[in-house]
Amino acid sequence: MKRTQAKILREYGPFPGVDNVHGVTFDGDKVWMAVGEKLVSLDPATGVTARALDVAASAGTAFDGKHLYQIADGRIQKLDPKSGRVLATIPAPGGGGDSGMAWAEGSLWVGQYPQRKIHQVDPETGRVLRTIDSDRFVTGVTWVDGQLWHGTWENDASELRRLEPATGDVLESVEMPAGMGVSGLESDGADRFFCGGGNSGKVRAVRRPG
Repeated sequence: MKRTQAKILREYGPFPGVDNVHGVTFDGDKVWMAVGEKLVSLDPATGVTARALDVAASAGTAFDGKHLYQIADGRIQKLDPKSGRVLATIPAPGGGGDSGMAWAEGSLWVGQYPQRKIHQVDPETGRVLRTIDSDRFVTGVTWVDGQLWHGTWENDASELRRLEPATGDVLESVEMPAGMGVSGLESDGADRFFCGGGNSGKVRAVRRPG
């Protein structure tokens, strides 16, 4: 397994009224942060928080190119990003133990924090299509260029880990600096990861290896 130290490109926040960042996603322009009772959009170029959607947002967030998906209280809600209106709801696979979430290959990929699993989920029905086991708590999930990455946070240590999707084997680990937890993970599709910073109330941009 390849190990490297994370290169922090930028820190955003803390933000007024934001005590915790529970999940993050990227819509190609703005980063969306799940902060408990709302989803807040962040301009990664300026650091300005421009909009907020009043929706329960207790864990991972994803974007499918058109809609936002948000975990809250054992369910996943499909949202209109312009209005915040809930368009559909499916059960979350972890039944309340869900953490990160990503969109890839027409599916939602949902982390189950305490069980150390990532589930591929049918976005229409909530049916679990397959499950990938990890050996760390899963606190964020993202796909980029066919690579599956997830965040971890255990005993004040956090990593970004690249897994072999077929086996769950760890191929690469990017170790975050001490005290920098990861609660939500999303790629910008290029050379950056956006990482939720948990109870720091921050979001961090981290260089993607390679």
